[in-house]
Amino acid sequence: MLNQCNFIGRLGRDPETRYTQSGKAVASFSLACSEKRGDEESTEWVNVVAWEKLAEICGQYLTKGSLVFISGRMQTRKWQDKEGGTRYTTEVVAREMKMLDSRGGGDR
Repeated sequence: MLNQCNFIGRLGRDPETRYTQSGKAVASFSLACSEKRGDEESTEWVNVVAWEKLAEICGQYLTKGSLVFISGRMQTRKWQDKEGGTRYTTEVVAREMKMLDSRGGGDR
């Protein structure tokens, strides 16, 4: 079995870094991945989550607009909203991140 996803795109927002009760770092951000076919361009937004050391690196070095390569696995989580309804979130759990900007940053 193989669960691997690879994306190249730009961050839609700065990474949000937080820590679990056990002290593990977790960073989350959205990635805009565009594809052009002829005159039409479409963009898919991918939710990305990074853990531990990779989360700290993402939080420290990535900003909105940063161009990155992300490799990881797809995961769908089930959760309850405020009204008690069942919700699902699909995200990529990053295993690897490479900064692709020549200047090393985004719009800042």
